[in-house]
Amino acid sequence: MESFPAAQVRRPAAGEFVFARLRYDSGDWDYNPKVAANVLNSLVEYTTIPVYPEEVVITADSKELLAFPFLFMTGHKLVRFSREERERLRVFVEEGGLLFSDDCNHDVNGLYAKSFEQEMRTVFPGASTLPKLPLRHPIYRCFFQFPDGPPTTSHELNGWGDDIVHDYLRAVEHRGRVGVLYSNKDYGCEWDYDWRNKRFQREDNTKFAVNVVVYCMTS
Repeated sequence: MESFPAAQVRRPAAGEFVFARLRYDSGDWDYNPKVAANVLNSLVEYTTIPVYPEEVVITADSKELLAFPFLFMTGHKLVRFSREERERLRVFVEEGGLLFSDDCNHDVNGLYAKSFEQEMRTVFPGASTLPKLPLRHPIYRCFFQFPDGPPTTSHELNGWGDDIVHDYLRAVEHRGRVGVLYSNKDYGCEWDYDWRNKRFQREDNTKFAVNVVVYCMTS
């Protein structure tokens, strides 16, 4: 089922980007609650993409899922989908949707990583290894330029999780387009702050989120 904000006065308009968050019953899907507002602020600041100003929470088995081209997923704990949720996620990707899954454990051997990867192998049998995206992939240059690949997070540099700086993202592609973007970098925690505090940073660390959204909306 989908959950819209209580104070909402309208549904998203056609053409508006909606930050949709995936709710799944097995884990802490609602971690990093400030990510959406921060990313939406960056889209308004840097692009002309019209945005819906509130996060929308939706489950994988919702009949409304295909209305949202972008789906954010995060957490630390177990990832388990029902048969119906797996089928809907497969169709979501085949119809052009992008699921951005970010592991807040920052640990390739952690529970989220192992269980999410197993689910992806079940949903997409051909995606046995979730291959690494090459540094030349359009997602790293479709708006801001990231010639060295995905930007490093402070959690990686501080030795959180597996104490490794992951210089890659992994993906499931469908017909030459990324349908599942998978990160062990903990972008969720990196972007989980009040957007008003962005002015105190030397460099805006949400710029890569803009690339992800631009890629999702234009590829």
